[in-house]
Amino acid sequence: MTTAGRDEVTLQELIAILWRGKWVIIATTIVFAVAAGVIASVLPKKYTATVTVSPVSNKSGRSDKMGSLASSLGGFAAMAGITLGADNDKAETIAVLQSDVLTQQYIEDNDLLPVLFEKKWDAANRKWRTDPEDTPTLWKANEFFDKRVRSVVEDRKSGMVTLKIVWTDPELAARWANGMIKVTNDYLRNKAIVESERHIEYLSEQAQKTDIVQVRSAIYSVLESEIRNVMLARGTEEYALRVIDPAFVPERKTSPQRLQWVAAGFAGGLFLSVLGLCVRHLLRPQNRPLD
Repeated sequence: MTTAGRDEVTLQELIAILWRGKWVIIATTIVFAVAAGVIASVLPKKYTATVTVSPVSNKSGRSDKMGSLASSLGGFAAMAGITLGADNDKAETIAVLQSDVLTQQYIEDNDLLPVLFEKKWDAANRKWRTDPEDTPTLWKANEFFDKRVRSVVEDRKSGMVTLKIVWTDPELAARWANGMIKVTNDYLRNKAIVESERHIEYLSEQAQKTDIVQVRSAIYSVLESEIRNVMLARGTEEYALRVIDPAFVPERKTSPQRLQWVAAGFAGGLFLSVLGLCVRHLLRPQNRPLD
């Protein structure tokens, strides 16, 4: 019985095909595995620096206290820009850590454009090698940093936040990871000081304008809270993010993993060689039964 016109291969035929082409399979698999290993060895090494932090709420009890005074204050709180609702410090802190404005500020302050786009930078002449329209900008750097360099993961159960920086220079990776935490703390601390000082100024003016004892007492209670907030912000370095485990210079690369590349090359070579032999058998002008 011939196999002409058939578009399928029986198990017996498949075994025979693979046995007759065993040297092709072996050679192809070895070539792919070696090629993958060579590629892995020439690719740039990347290191991951990790810092673990815990978001800090610096308004503990403040929202409840101020909320209880809302009826006494009337519209004063809203006019002053004081939030009487739930405390959203944690969500705000994580958002600021990943924000475009903070990332671009960090890149600009540390002159990271030539570092992030090293291949486009002429260090000797201190100018870009590209055309003006292709010159890296802070916007492009922010996109690159967000997609290829930084990642932020929040553990919902523990509340911990992990910031990872992946880069070819392990020292820079650790420096950037710790630096991003510091600038986030500085930004939110300064923001809190400015807001509380504005609240203090406004409430102080309103306290002088009213003769109602209950309203004045409520205003002074909020003033006390705002003054305490300013003192806390000025005296706390880790204002919004408390560092649990700082980033250290990694000594082991995270990519490329040569063993994984070799395994992938081995599997790819094996699959393609087997597939090629089967396709070749099916496309033969005359398929004769295998002995």
